[in-house]
Amino acid sequence: MSDVAARPARTDVFVSARAEAARRDAADPLAKFRDAFVLQAGTINLDGNSLGSMPRAVAARLERVLGSEWSQGLIRSWGGAGWFNLPETVGDRIAPLIGAAAGEVVVGDSTSVSLFKCIAAALALRPERRVLLLQGIADMVPGVSLRAVKSTGSFAEAIDESVAAIVLSHVHYRTAQVEDMAAVNRAARAAGALTVWDLSHTTGAVPVDVKGTGCDFAIGCTYKYLNGGPGAPAYCWVSPELIERTRQPLSGWMGHKTPFEFSFDYQPAAAIRRFVCGTPQILSLAALDAALELWAEVDLAQLHRKSRDTTEFFIELVERTCAPFGVTVQSPRDARRRGSHVAFGYANGLQVMRALAAQGIIGDFRTPDTMRFAVAPLYIGYADIVRAVAALHDILQTRIWDRAEFRG
Repeated sequence: MSDVAARPARTDVFVSARAEAARRDAADPLAKFRDAFVLQAGTINLDGNSLGSMPRAVAARLERVLGSEWSQGLIRSWGGAGWFNLPETVGDRIAPLIGAAAGEVVVGDSTSVSLFKCIAAALALRPERRVLLLQGIADMVPGVSLRAVKSTGSFAEAIDESVAAIVLSHVHYRTAQVEDMAAVNRAARAAGALTVWDLSHTTGAVPVDVKGTGCDFAIGCTYKYLNGGPGAPAYCWVSPELIERTRQPLSGWMGHKTPFEFSFDYQPAAAIRRFVCGTPQILSLAALDAALELWAEVDLAQLHRKSRDTTEFFIELVERTCAPFGVTVQSPRDARRRGSHVAFGYANGLQVMRALAAQGIIGDFRTPDTMRFAVAPLYIGYADIVRAVAALHDILQTRIWDRAEFRG
């Protein structure tokens, strides 16, 4: 096949795609939320599964915290401005997004620390078992052996009487594959093991029901689809069936039943408050609280449907226009098994992503060859996808990616 034949013209495809995108964007019930975000002209943030765009409400909230609550209120704002209860206040905003109830989610610490707390708490509930069944995380708890599996299809064979807990991501960070949460929870429960779920690539994009599917523990970051800002604190959820007999290992004073008595006998606070550790990060929590306000108006069914439809639209357009250049789809084809980002393989993917960034299209790259693009349903539209794929096609066709500035 000649080089010309291998690189067909796709002008007609993009003309029809733009018309279809305009039709879908005009009918999108979530399009109204786009104005709630600070979106730079000429830039498309397709990396919202790494860092979501900034909601406009955040700046005003931080200005209030800095200009009034902190500078004027000083220590009085712990009570007067609600600082003390922010970990639970913000947690209540997240709860309905994961299928939890008010009073069951608490926010604070990083994702890694939150995961450590839940793993250690799960181990303490199964002291006779010393094996963790993991999917892609490093050794976090000393004295415990790790057993790794590549997919949930291997879990049934891997669970035995020595397994204390299964730790895995609901949506895989690279491929966006969605695990069958209910099936894993059933298998774990039948074997007497506990489950700890990472919902970092789930919350705010993909359907999840921690209570309805029988989860034991769940954590998640808030700077991706929840748009809480860089370094925004993570959240923890513990099943109501377990919480009153669960103790997390970091017995910080803010998780104490009576934190201001400073007693030597540590008594954990009631319910999920016991998973608070040290003094809450007020500036970060306030920014996150403001970012989450708009979620009370979001129809989650519409959100999840748009996530499926936009990623399907993305995949179909890339296959029609970029497959002849060697681009392959790495995400599941079944929308029910796919998260809100799409992954494509290309040998020179890093250079391609740099070339896209130079045109204002922000995605990211994972070695050795994965190009990732996230579709955040609240601020990404179909026209954004067409522009991104058209730019990708142009970069591949002209080999712009092979320029010196995109290498290294």
